[in-house]
Amino acid sequence: MIELLQTIDEYRSLGIVNQIDYKKFYLYSIITHSTAIEGSTVTEVENQLLFDEGITAPGRTLQEQMMNLDLKAAYEEAQHLATQHADYSVELLCHLSSIVMKNTGSTYNTPLGSFSASNGDLRLVNVTAGYGGRSYLAFQKVPKALLDFCHWLNSERKKLPKNDIIAAYRLSFLAHYRLVSIHPWADGNGRMSRLVMNMLQYEYNLIPVKVLKEQKSEYIQALNDTRDSGSETIFPDVMLRLHNQNLQTEINAYKTSINDINVGKDVVKELSERQRFILEILAKDSTLTIPQMSGKTAATERTIQRDLQYLQQLGILRRIGGRKEGYWEVIHPYE
Repeated sequence: MIELLQTIDEYRSLGIVNQIDYKKFYLYSIITHSTAIEGSTVTEVENQLLFDEGITAPGRTLQEQMMNLDLKAAYEEAQHLATQHADYSVELLCHLSSIVMKNTGSTYNTPLGSFSASNGDLRLVNVTAGYGGRSYLAFQKVPKALLDFCHWLNSERKKLPKNDIIAAYRLSFLAHYRLVSIHPWADGNGRMSRLVMNMLQYEYNLIPVKVLKEQKSEYIQALNDTRDSGSETIFPDVMLRLHNQNLQTEINAYKTSINDINVGKDVVKELSERQRFILEILAKDSTLTIPQMSGKTAATERTIQRDLQYLQQLGILRRIGGRKEGYWEVIHPYE
């Protein structure tokens, strides 16, 4: 995959990873797309306001928003563990699963007893999912299979060639495939498998892979093809190609944004008088809160929230930091 290595070199040489809040917004994008694959309709901008400001999005269910908040907390824990190069264990994986499912997991009652997805408990039932009602490993075999998975992954991590980017990516993709094939939990297996994939990538200082919601069909097909064929090279090959494609898209978008310095003026011409006024007052005082902006414009706080979301979607306004310590940045000139 020489092409991917060349793309990564260009991505890093452009300084994309050195932008202010790059890691935060990249993480928010990973979370948004991972939950979207599971049915969430929360957008990246809505997640930014939810994560940084605690502002819930109108029209989104509590279940969707809690799914995103929980996954954010799980990624923060995974990033911490990655920096420690912690060994993988059944206990560690169940701990991460309990965070992923903290507020959306159900309790299941079976003849063998009850278990809770929100506690990260391994399933005590058999499951089928996906195309053709595929059956996963019998629940009685899950504990040993998960233990074997951890032993395999820890061994492979130790054998991984130093500075071999492609080998590290391939290991992360193979770990994803093997974990989701075990299907250890009653729910959250897809999110957990993508989380472990990204956790390994964080450990080896790789650019984390996003599985975009638009790529859901190709992604699932690659998992199915790998399982049907018995060849574990299919899924890693597809994921390497998708990652290269996504990085190329980001490179092109970055080049366009830094070369088109007049975009801000052109876009602002289409804004409402209130939206232009919001940009003007934020340019003068970047710490204004939504209630303060509401008072200055005589618009409701919900209207101001929608305006801020729209301005961020256009790329002419950005939130830096959180609710208490953060501020607004007007990215393009509006005069």
